[in-house]
Amino acid sequence: MRYRYAVEADVPALAGLFAANHHDALTEEQRAEQGFVQGAFGVEALRGMARERELLVADAGQGRLAGLLALSVARDMGDPPAAVLGLLHAQDGLDWQGRPLGEVPWLLYGPVVVDAAFRGHGVARGLFGMALDAAVGRAELLVAFIEAGNAPSWKVHVDAFGMIPLGEYVVDGRTYTAVAVAVPVAPRGEGGSGAA
Repeated sequence: MRYRYAVEADVPALAGLFAANHHDALTEEQRAEQGFVQGAFGVEALRGMARERELLVADAGQGRLAGLLALSVARDMGDPPAAVLGLLHAQDGLDWQGRPLGEVPWLLYGPVVVDAAFRGHGVARGLFGMALDAAVGRAELLVAFIEAGNAPSWKVHVDAFGMIPLGEYVVDGRTYTAVAVAVPVAPRGEGGSGAA
């Protein structure tokens, strides 16, 4: 598996991954079992994110993408999804080691999507590692949000990857927990990321 930045040629595959794992495309049982993504990530939005180097991918070779992860500056989004806007509004009430999140330089981590055929094979962990390396020198934290009821995302990001809950916020009657992890001061140097 090679971890790299997305390029525009990846966009059709990226759009397919988002569509197949979107909240509205899954049954309640599927959402409970595998998690889900939210927001509108159409071809044009993904193309722009690829140009801006805001998408990381797990490349399985032969044109197959095993997963993707968005890594962006939330405050620079032109039209942020409601949950991101809610996070931006809530950040001064969220605490990171005694500091309001709004005073800490951070990058928005997510959404992350792993193709069903590649789940359980370390793809999400590989993308997480690349995100940490990509954030070195750009931010102190990676911050994500997990909607209440998305137990699979909580299990991966909090229980397995060690992201720390910062607090909850509510948008349009839906509750989210902001979670964060510290960015290392230098790349971890585990090799094989292909992030150049």
